[in-house]
Amino acid sequence: MSRNHEIAHLLYEAETSNEAIEQITETYKGLTIDDAYEIQLINIGKKMAEGKRITGKKIGLTSKAMQESLGVNEPDFGILFDSMEIRGNVVKRGQILQPRVEGELAFILKEDLKDDSTVEDVYKATNYIMPALEIVGSRIKDWKLTIVDTVADNASCGMYLLSDKVIDPRKTNIKELELKLYKNGSLINSGKGSAVMGDPANAVLWLAKCLGRYGVSLNRGDIILSGALSAAVPAVPGDKFSVDYGDFGILEVSFE
Repeated sequence: MSRNHEIAHLLYEAETSNEAIEQITETYKGLTIDDAYEIQLINIGKKMAEGKRITGKKIGLTSKAMQESLGVNEPDFGILFDSMEIRGNVVKRGQILQPRVEGELAFILKEDLKDDSTVEDVYKATNYIMPALEIVGSRIKDWKLTIVDTVADNASCGMYLLSDKVIDPRKTNIKELELKLYKNGSLINSGKGSAVMGDPANAVLWLAKCLGRYGVSLNRGDIILSGALSAAVPAVPGDKFSVDYGDFGILEVSFE
C-alpha cells in the first residue's frame, strides 16, 4: 500500500468509526498539496464505489483570516455527496466529528464551467443561488490542521442544508447580501457576501480554474458551496443554530 493510500485509509476509518486521528502532516512528513488532493480523490472513489452520488463541490479557506491562519494564499475544495444532505433539520449524534456551523451561498449551475471562464461566465452559468448552511467537520484531532491536512480530509466536508428560497444573481447584489448566525438564540456573528473573495462568484471562478489540474470538472446541476460569510461556530449535542438571510429566509438546524 502506498503512503497516500495508507493515509486515505486512516481518514476513511476515522469517519466510519467516528474517532479522530492525529494530524497527518505531523505523522507523515513531506506531504505536498498534490499528495493531499490524491488522498482526497482516493476516498472519493471509494465512496462512489459504495453507491454514494456526487451532488457538487465545496470551497473552503475563502477568507483572508482563514488563509493567514494556515499560512496559505488560496482556497481549497472538497466533494459533496448526497449522503451529506441534512435531513429534517437535525444532525444526529455521531453523524459528524467535531462539527462547526457556518452560513454561505450555494450556486446551482445550469451549464458546465471550464477553466478558461470569467466571472461573467460564472453568473451566466448559474441557474440560481440558494442560502445554505454548512457543517464542517474534521477527522483530525482538535482541528490541528495545515492546508494539506484539510485537503486530504476532503476540505473538512461534513453536511449541508439548502434553503427552499432562490436568489436571482442578476437581480440581487450578492456581495451586499448579509447573514446573521445565531446559536441557542444568541447572535454569534454576521457577514456579507463580499467576505468571500470580494464576491462569491470569484470563489466559484477559482474553483473552475483549479479543478482541471486534478481531473475534476464543474458540471451542469452541481451545487457549489462558495465559502463562509462569517466564522464557523463549534456545535455540541443540544445546540440549535439558525442563519438569518433577511429577505431570503432563515435556515435552522439542531444537534441531538
